[in-house]
Amino acid sequence: MRRCGDVQLADLGEPQGREAGFARPVVVVTAQVVLDQGPTVAQVVPLTSAIRGYRSEVTIEPDPDNGLEGIAAAQCQHIRAIAVERLAEPIGNVGPQALNQMREILADLLDL
Repeated sequence: MRRCGDVQLADLGEPQGREAGFARPVVVVTAQVVLDQGPTVAQVVPLTSAIRGYRSEVTIEPDPDNGLEGIAAAQCQHIRAIAVERLAEPIGNVGPQALNQMREILADLLDL
């Protein structure tokens, strides 16, 4: 079962323009109530090792819980829906603090 905040590898395909692409870790941001229903699509935020300091990004330090090998930026501006078949097994979870930061940024980006 997937949990919101899980870090998973995903193949985002060939990027167009400045969008995130290729195989990379992502954070699942779909609400847990939806994940519990076994959706065929999940909302994810790509991670990158390029730390740019954008307001729309959350910096995540590696730790034993998230499974990351180095510092990463969650690129909330690149949120997307992908088929769950694109997701590998979870390597960790970013935890509630980082997930809440990401959701606050997503709310701002989507004017919620």
